[in-house]
Parts: sequence; structure tokens; C-alpha cells
Amino acid sequence: MAVQIVINLFLAVFWLFLSDSYTMNNFVLGYLFALFLVYLMRHLLPGRFYIITLYKVFKLLLIFLIELIKANLDVLRIILQPHIKNESAFFIYETDLEHKWQVALLSNLITLTPGTVVIGVNDDMKRLYIHCLDFSTKEEEVAGIKASLEKAVREVGES
Repeated sequence: MAVQIVINLFLAVFWLFLSDSYTMNNFVLGYLFALFLVYLMRHLLPGRFYIITLYKVFKLLLIFLIELIKANLDVLRIILQPHIKNESAFFIYETDLEHKWQVALLSNLITLTPGTVVIGVNDDMKRLYIHCLDFSTKEEEVAGIKASLEKAVREVGES
């Protein structure tokens, strides 16, 4: 992906030199032409087309923001109750992610959402130990994480 970005920027700057006009509009035009050329050369370059990866990262950020808002509302609901009725619990989350950076990213995203904390990760990077502030059932918690955050992290890591 980084090679594609460098080639795209190099071709955009090369366009500026060829056109002999150093304006932002001309750079954007050159960048779009270069993007088309990189798209045509995508099978020759390593990794998948980098615009797809950027889209997947944007999608992950959007999913995380939605989860963050939902978690904040849940914690607010717990705080504003006259009597605390929630049950906190520890559970083990089995992950199918392949790379260590994916597990680390998933762990950080889970920890950044209010009400959940990743306490530890197993040595083989396949099990996360999580504390949840409002625990319903393990199946619901695991299904919620797998359907949203883990799926988006996996999509970012695919090549």
C-alpha cells in the first residue's frame, strides 16, 4: 500500500512539472490521473489497491464511533439509574484474528469504549480477557464484538 501511495504522489508531482503549472487544482488533477494509473497497475504492485484499504479504515473508524456513542449512552443509563441493577463480569473472548497488530488494535478499540476493558491477552494472541460493566450473557457480548469491531478489523487486515 505504501508503495502505491508513493507512486501516486510521485506521478502527481511529475504531472506538475509536465504541465508547468504549480497550483493546487493542477496537483489534484495530476493526483486523480495518477490514481487512475495506479489503479491500472494494481496487479503489478504489492498489496491491494490502497483506496480500498483507506475505505476500510474509514469504515472501521465509523463503526468505532457508533460503538463509542452506544457505549456512552449505556454507561449514562447505568449512572442515572436510582438503584444499580447492572451486573459486571469477566469473560474470555476467543478471536480468530491472524496478526498480532490486529489483536492489539481490537484490544485497544474494546478498551476505548466505555464499560469494557481488556485486562489481558493470552500468549498465543487468541484469547482476550475482558471485564464488562453491564454483562448480559457471554454469547451476546461475543456476538456484539464479532459482528462489529472484529469484522471491521479483519477487513482492514485483508490483503
